[in-house]
Amino acid sequence: MIQTIDLKKGMVFERGGKLLRVLQINHHKPGKGNTLMQMDIQDVRTGSIVHTTMRPSEKVEQVNVDKRQAQYLYDQGDSAVFMDMENYDQYEVSSQQLGDDKKYLVENMKVTVNFVDGEIVGIELPTTVELEVADTQPMIKGATIDGGGKPATMTTGLVVNVPAFIKNGDKLIINTTDGSYKSRA
Repeated sequence: MIQTIDLKKGMVFERGGKLLRVLQINHHKPGKGNTLMQMDIQDVRTGSIVHTTMRPSEKVEQVNVDKRQAQYLYDQGDSAVFMDMENYDQYEVSSQQLGDDKKYLVENMKVTVNFVDGEIVGIELPTTVELEVADTQPMIKGATIDGGGKPATMTTGLVVNVPAFIKNGDKLIINTTDGSYKSRA
């Protein structure tokens, strides 16, 4: 058993007979009262996503997850193909299971594929990835470096708010936990 305050993005737990994976988690402290855990969780088997609120002291059954190192190879229809780094087996992970993580994948990237009882329940991305800017607005003359920033679309389809000096073709370091710009590569 694990308390909900110890849950992190990507962790899998069992609740009500369902395998659930944490997609996003936020500690919320209302003006009055105790802290609450606001979470987006995904049913591993059905793919449905639910926004729920739990108390930090609630306990859930943590599931034993088998982690295997794999390399992202390519997209095949509505799924992504990964190759096990030890035995060279290939795994297909549906876009539904990947969710927003798909927008961080680049060819030959190393990830961790998570299994529960031989069933794929998701992947873990590295903390940061290097992505190339596909489209952004040109720099405006007189704009300051520490201005509000501008949106930039990466080659993977991810949209990130970046500083004004970033231009098309730049390679950027992006934080995969919150999708924020870290630095130029």
